[in-house]
Amino acid sequence: MGRLHQAGWLLYQGAYAAMLLLAAPTLAAKRGLSHYLATLRGRLARALPEPPPAPGPLWIHAVSVGEAGVAATLARRLPASLPLCVTTITPTGQAQARRLFAGRASVGYLPFDFAFSVGRFFAAISPRLLVLCEGDYWPLALREARRRGVPILVVNGRMSDRAFGNQRRLGRVNRLFYDPVDFFAMQTEEDRERLVSLGVDPAKVAVGGNLKFDSLPPAPKPELEATVAALAAGRPILVAGSTLEGEEEALLAALDELGRDRFLLVLAPRHPERWDAVEKLIRGRGFTCLRRSRLTEAEAGAAPEVLLLDSLGELAALYRLGAVAFVGGTLVPKGGHNPLEPAHFGVPILVGPSMFNFREIAERFTKADAWKQLEKRGQLPAALRSLLDDPSAAAALGARARALLEANRGAAARTLALIEPYIERVFGKGEPAR
Repeated sequence: MGRLHQAGWLLYQGAYAAMLLLAAPTLAAKRGLSHYLATLRGRLARALPEPPPAPGPLWIHAVSVGEAGVAATLARRLPASLPLCVTTITPTGQAQARRLFAGRASVGYLPFDFAFSVGRFFAAISPRLLVLCEGDYWPLALREARRRGVPILVVNGRMSDRAFGNQRRLGRVNRLFYDPVDFFAMQTEEDRERLVSLGVDPAKVAVGGNLKFDSLPPAPKPELEATVAALAAGRPILVAGSTLEGEEEALLAALDELGRDRFLLVLAPRHPERWDAVEKLIRGRGFTCLRRSRLTEAEAGAAPEVLLLDSLGELAALYRLGAVAFVGGTLVPKGGHNPLEPAHFGVPILVGPSMFNFREIAERFTKADAWKQLEKRGQLPAALRSLLDDPSAAAALGARARALLEANRGAAARTLALIEPYIERVFGKGEPAR
């Protein structure tokens, strides 16, 4: 039986390796080879989290940018003396984690789910507790944690429509993902019910709420904000955040239709490797464009039609300037991105029809009439015109978004109350959490 069990794990690693190899050409063509090469040493556990973590840390895994924000929200509630190690998978998530956890945690990449890389990571880090933000279950990493007696917790857990449909078809295979986890703090009752329906012990699952509602507003960037306001030269500003391929074209077409002097378009593509291609698109459509990285080269009195935000960690603060905030990933069928960042500032929010990655948040915004959601892509110019032409109605929309954000705070305290017994069991009572 032991040999059969070991053969199963070897088969899993072989299938995983084959999947990586088959996907590599497509991924490299889509995101660029350099995007993945930058992560390779970390994913092979050849480069470990930096600075070296204190012995026996609490390990928080956050896949990318959004999960890194969730991890930071939770970490603010933990005792300052608790050693932390944070991992991500994506380079953008890594940059966000290093910014959010500077001076507070060791930050590195999650190793590939191979026995050699997982084993090397655990041997070097020796975590005493593992917290997964929203999920991201890797069977070998979970198995190694259990083998070493490391408790595993999930916070801000969610079960999207797509994931639920896929996992119902897996049947008993789901045990590889969920059996090793000691406790799940899910976002909603629906997420909890879906997890239980997949065979998870109901005693291990509770509702903690959505930690994204407890995120702090970004720190102001006065110099950058003043520069952008000067570039607008009195025009309203449309901040289009985390845009994906296909959305920049729609936004440029809307600017063209409404008049090129109607607003300053601040474009922040989701993926850094697309910055050059988006600049080429903007200029190819005949728009004047300035890149954030070249602001110092701008002539006095310059008033470009488009500002390309080719930087990381600045978008959230710039939402403060928006007359309208467009949230990307919503005009294309990608499931959307977080609309709560502009809500901090009471900025009227505009999204497309695709928000399945934020199902619960989307339902709350719609019910509270706290955003304008398009039914189809072609409605974008008219929706923008209505918001820009009626500032009082737009301000009321933004105020409802901010009120919704404030009314739904409290998930961090509830989540901490759920997981605190596990933290105290591993690390001792120590100083009180904040």
